[in-house]
Amino acid sequence: MSWTLTSSPQRDGGLSSLSMSAHFEELGWRQTPMGVISLRRRFDLSVRTDIYEVKLDDEYLMSSLFTEAERELARLALARTPGSGLDVLVGGLGLGYTAQEALACNRIQTLTVIEYSEAVIDWHERDLLPDTTGLAADSRVALMRADFFAAAASTAGFDPEHQCRSYDVMLLDIDHSPRHLLHEPHADFYTHGGLRGASAHIVPGGTFAMWSDDEPDEDFTAVLESVFSDVEVQRVWFDNPLTGGRSANTVYLGTRG
Repeated sequence: MSWTLTSSPQRDGGLSSLSMSAHFEELGWRQTPMGVISLRRRFDLSVRTDIYEVKLDDEYLMSSLFTEAERELARLALARTPGSGLDVLVGGLGLGYTAQEALACNRIQTLTVIEYSEAVIDWHERDLLPDTTGLAADSRVALMRADFFAAAASTAGFDPEHQCRSYDVMLLDIDHSPRHLLHEPHADFYTHGGLRGASAHIVPGGTFAMWSDDEPDEDFTAVLESVFSDVEVQRVWFDNPLTGGRSANTVYLGTRG
């Protein structure tokens, strides 16, 4: 694929107005302590559609081409959570598919999304992502710029205005897996102590659910079982048009006893 530059890049406040051909456009970028995070749109000839991708430096974080597991993360967690008027916490906003799927449940009262990157929040507030347009404007949604892992380890929790607030559902989709981390300090979260700290922010009977790009990890599952009850590990399979076959992600689920 050839890319044709049609105007000079102008970057103001970390946002990009780089305009290329109809096949490629960089929509936004910003420097973060973990590296440069960027959002781009490209037209993929193999699937004949626009694909939106997020990268951290040269590493791909997520793509609008593969969203089934992110959506299933919300569906599976809510299916096992009883009651109505649910308060849901999402760790990691990304392209917004997990949050959007959670909002499809009519038992949701509030949805709080903790996102480390101010740039990602900005993309949604400006509705740069067609599939999740309107997410930031939903009256049930609060997009909060914070470090999920630091908040999970603190007694104050995730909401500065309502400290020690607890949630009915906690959905996590930040690292690639418990072993493939975006940032090494995140490793403490995937221990007994880290998960124990996170569970303190979930109501009794509430649900913890986490997405992973790797196959089920028996060691991590054992750690999860040391903190949560009714632990379940599900493989989510989906068609992969790039390989012509099937691919899978993993969803971990547990209940706070």
